[in-house]
Amino acid sequence: MADYVQVSTATEHREQAVELARTAVRDRLAAGAQIIGPVTSVFWHAGEFGTGEEWQLLLKTTAERYPELEKHLVDRHPWKNPEVCATPITAGAEPCLQWIQSSTTAH
Repeated sequence: MADYVQVSTATEHREQAVELARTAVRDRLAAGAQIIGPVTSVFWHAGEFGTGEEWQLLLKTTAERYPELEKHLVDRHPWKNPEVCATPITAGAEPCLQWIQSSTTAH
């Protein structure tokens, strides 16, 4: 896994996404988060095809902090089996990467 990752999940309501972002960043599991939405989702779930509106949550963290962030999101997510995916950040402006590193380090 790369040293830095962008983690995504989605919620049904904006307030749920804001709360997940707020607690993850407050606890230094992520350096920052963006909430995008509503977005339209098309999916298979429980053997059924569906569409719906969701709020997408994107968080920046380190590979080292990812397991704790994943646990945080899964434990606090309103859905029983939420999508939580990490995408490697293969390149980035050095000040941005330093910000991610320093923001996810306990002070």
